[in-house]
Amino acid sequence: MSIVTTGQDVAEETIAFNQRLAETLAPVPGVYQVEDIAQLRAGFGVFPPPKVLDEGADRVVPGRDGDVSVRVFKPADIRGVYLHMHPGGRVLGSARNQDVRLWAMAVDTSLAVVSVDYRLAPENPHPAAVHDCLDAAKWLISASEAEFGTSRLLLGGESAGAELAVQVLLGLRESGQHRAFSAAHLSYGVYDMALTPSARAFGEQNLVTGTLSEQWFRAQSYPGLSEAELHSPDISPLYADLHDLPAARFVVGTRDPLLDDSLFMAARWRAAGNPCELEVVAEAVHGFTAFPLTVATRELAAQHAYLAAH
Repeated sequence: MSIVTTGQDVAEETIAFNQRLAETLAPVPGVYQVEDIAQLRAGFGVFPPPKVLDEGADRVVPGRDGDVSVRVFKPADIRGVYLHMHPGGRVLGSARNQDVRLWAMAVDTSLAVVSVDYRLAPENPHPAAVHDCLDAAKWLISASEAEFGTSRLLLGGESAGAELAVQVLLGLRESGQHRAFSAAHLSYGVYDMALTPSARAFGEQNLVTGTLSEQWFRAQSYPGLSEAELHSPDISPLYADLHDLPAARFVVGTRDPLLDDSLFMAARWRAAGNPCELEVVAEAVHGFTAFPLTVATRELAAQHAYLAAH
């Protein structure tokens, strides 16, 4: 494990940003306070709307419950394919929300990117999102040579997307297909749906997400389940058998309510005999790579380097 302490000036920049972010978000209702989920999906609150790029192409691939929508980015030089699962607590977001970042990744790493536009809760509770991501992975395994000219595959995601990436690997392992993916990149993921200690203790600090928000997201995807049921390995991958999985890089910030999720999951990943890296970024909040910060720029460069090397 490495804790990134990037110098006093960088730490002060991150702390100052966190203070401004908390002040900006203080008057904004939390997701758990908005009754209309459609309203949440239509707007981005204090954040600017995402920029959609022409370099992204929408298409569908076959799935068990019907077609699965994906968004594809193809750089000029393709040396592999990265299967991406977007963040949003399985309730918000889409494959079109991170075009700028995903296109930059494609160009920097020479990886085509396939981002899964999985079905969202509460209209489609668990396991709909897992089914869509798993079906997209199976399609990619069978079609990557014909579609992209390569069989080198990687996967990953952010927040709920990181959890879905782990669920994909666990699902593929049942059919022996998990070795098709050489590595996973898992950014500030959520792996215990009943909440880890850091998520329970975080409270509401107006730093992107907090305890009540995390509980609300879980209630949308897993309605009516008890804490014991939420600890089921097929729901909370922290409790799953993690043997025989590919190399993974975990990253999380110290001001993230999901800090323990990455700390615990990385420990279990390594204990199960899998190659593992864990980077803990001092003072960074949940979703910090989306903000104009030095730590974000450095982390995205580290992520691209990891993916290019695997």
